[in-house]
Amino acid sequence: MKTSIKIIAISTALALGGCANMTETQKGTAKGAAIGATAGAVVGAIADGGKGAAIGAGVGAIGGAIAGNVWSKRMEEQKQQMEEATAGTGVAVTQTEDNRLKLEIPSDISFDTGKADINPNFRPILDKFAQSLVANPATTVLIVGHTDSTGTDAINNPLSVNRAASTRDYISSRGVAASRISIDGRGSREPVASNDTAENRAKNRRVEIFVAEPAPANP
Repeated sequence: MKTSIKIIAISTALALGGCANMTETQKGTAKGAAIGATAGAVVGAIADGGKGAAIGAGVGAIGGAIAGNVWSKRMEEQKQQMEEATAGTGVAVTQTEDNRLKLEIPSDISFDTGKADINPNFRPILDKFAQSLVANPATTVLIVGHTDSTGTDAINNPLSVNRAASTRDYISSRGVAASRISIDGRGSREPVASNDTAENRAKNRRVEIFVAEPAPANP
C-alpha cells in the first residue's frame, strides 16, 4: 500500500510541477487530476488493503480533472474579456490559486485620493465587467477596498469600505443583482508595497474584485 501511494504522490508532484508551461485550461485540468489522483489513491488503498490504490487514483484523477476544468469552461472567457477591456489601464487581471478571477484596480483609475466616488475612468471598465457578470449569473463577487497608511484607522477603515460599496452600487446599477455582491474593507492592513514613497502609496490605494463560481455539484 505504501509503495502504491508513494508512486501516486510522485506522479502528482510531477503533474503539478509541469504547470509552468501550460495554458490556464491545462493548469486547471492537471492540478485537478493530480489532487484527485492522490485522494483517490489514499481512499482506494484504505478500502482495499492497497490493491485499490491505482484504481482509486484513476477514478480520482478523472473526477479531479473535471473539477479542475471548471475554470476553463466558465471563467476563462470572462478573464479574456476583462484583459481586453483593461488593456493599457494598469488594471491587473489574474487567476487566483483557488480559481477565482481577480481584478486589482489602482486608485488613479478608480478613486481620487481620500474619496470614494467612482472615477469617470473607472466606469467603462465596470460597465464591461457588469456585462460579463450578467452573462454569467451563477458567479458571485467580492469587492475589497484598500488604502495606504496615510491617516488613521478611523479614516482608512471606513474609506476602504465605502470604496467597495461604491463599486458594488455602480455594478448593481448596471443590472447585476446586489445579492451576488459582498464587500469588505481592509484599510491599510494589506499593502502590496511599502508606504515609503508616493508611488508605493498609490499602489496600496486600490480596489480588488474577486469573481467565484459555485462548487460543482457532487454526482
